[in-house]
Amino acid sequence: MKCTAYSVPIVYLTKKEIMIFLQDITYIHTDKELLFDNIDLTVNKHEKIALIGNNGTGKSTLLKIIAGNLRHSSGKLSLDSQAYYLPQIFGQYNHLTVAQALHVENKFKALREILDGKLTEENLHVLNDDWEIEERCNEALKYWQLTGLDLSQTLAKLSGGQKTKVFLAGISIHQPEIILLDEPSNHLDTTGRQLLYDFIRSNSNTMIIVSHDRRLLNLLDTVCELSKHGITSYGGNYDFYTGQKQIENNALSNTIHSKEKTLRKARKKERETLERMNKLDARGRKKQVKSGMPKTMMNKMKNDSEKSSSKTKDVHAEKISGISQELTLLRSTLPDMDKIRFGFNNSALHKGKILIKAENINFNYGSQFIWKENLSFRISSGERIRLQGLNGSGKTTLIKLILGDVEPKTGSLFKAIKNPVYIDQDYSLIDDKLKVYEQAELFNTNALQEHEIKIRLNRFLFSKEKWDKQCNTLSGGERMRLILCCLTIHNFAPDLIILDEPTNNLDIQNMDILTAAINEYEGTLIVVSHDDYFLEQIHIQKTMML
Repeated sequence: MKCTAYSVPIVYLTKKEIMIFLQDITYIHTDKELLFDNIDLTVNKHEKIALIGNNGTGKSTLLKIIAGNLRHSSGKLSLDSQAYYLPQIFGQYNHLTVAQALHVENKFKALREILDGKLTEENLHVLNDDWEIEERCNEALKYWQLTGLDLSQTLAKLSGGQKTKVFLAGISIHQPEIILLDEPSNHLDTTGRQLLYDFIRSNSNTMIIVSHDRRLLNLLDTVCELSKHGITSYGGNYDFYTGQKQIENNALSNTIHSKEKTLRKARKKERETLERMNKLDARGRKKQVKSGMPKTMMNKMKNDSEKSSSKTKDVHAEKISGISQELTLLRSTLPDMDKIRFGFNNSALHKGKILIKAENINFNYGSQFIWKENLSFRISSGERIRLQGLNGSGKTTLIKLILGDVEPKTGSLFKAIKNPVYIDQDYSLIDDKLKVYEQAELFNTNALQEHEIKIRLNRFLFSKEKWDKQCNTLSGGERMRLILCCLTIHNFAPDLIILDEPTNNLDIQNMDILTAAINEYEGTLIVVSHDDYFLEQIHIQKTMML
């Protein structure tokens, strides 16, 4: 596996300019399964690298290896400086205090003890004259809008976005030359994401960032794609990368079409050759009979003819087999998006029809109403709406009101929704107790045959090996694809789809799949999302701000 570069001039670098160097890196899981092999990567000083790839290719693992948190199985790894590593946040650090997460616990403890009168040599050594450590921590936290945070409190009390910001604040405190970030925008709201974008733009340090946030990816110098074939480097941002991939995919499609044409010609030639030989053999046998040729001679000529026909068949079969194998190999390299076909039936949707009409509605938990002012709005069929608001602004409650899970305490709410679908962050439409095929069968209201359901599953990248896989073992991207597959099996488009942070924990491939599915859908769409790029791609028309 090797690193291929596009549009990057060859520059001979001195050793000092190289910050990260990987050569022939291999990683094998503890269960002996190979994750990746012979990975080569060179990152130069001040370079900002985007590391992308489908789920399961090993992006996070490679980042952990570079950070020194995981040992590679073989190969060479060297760093010019110690790296600062920000992991994906999913609750695994709840036991840490803010000071521990910032890697200042020992200094903070030493400072506290010194201020309490324990002026020991050990405390002075640990503090190392860093008397402003607490002020620097508070200043860094303030930049990330975490004012008033107690360094001794645990991360368990913080939201996902706040935890991410704590780790980001550590960069300002330690001033590392190498920064490794794993999905840093996952839990950040719009304001937090903008702070992150500004930070990346203004920071000149060497960076490797794993992300599916395409706005963030466009801020970086180079995109490195990790796949089973190794790392391929594209000398530009994400838009440049997608342009290059399109050129590659167009070339691949043209090669496949050409190879299909060659295969058709080879089969036609085989058929014509065999037909011609059969006609000649039949004509020859008639002449032999008429001429009174001895039977032994006729049998010899018949055997010779059959051997010649068999040899000709073998030559053609070998040629056709070779072309077929080449074609199969080419098709296997097609992007998965090109293998997926959607089939929403939008015939029952009527654009412009009023689906929801709210007049002065509000809701309360206890004595406190959620909204200071009652809500009045109208939603028509076919509209694409972004539902926006800070945490605690009532987005989830409004969704429950629209779906009919709760009723408003004031005002009136008219609903003409017959078939809504709510896809939350955890894809709870999936029943974790079922297997993949059983989940698909739940939506089979049109009495499709078993083989037809399996064809649909294949289209959504669920091969035969995955039909009996438990749903509770599926990744976020797999759960999303299974829901979309179930909707096409149901074959009746919902009149309303509500998506709650749908791109969280999806890789770029699955985000593209989701985008394509949503853009085929003609019904009403309500989306809660901080991903502006995704919102642009699905053509959101208006925003409801709470």
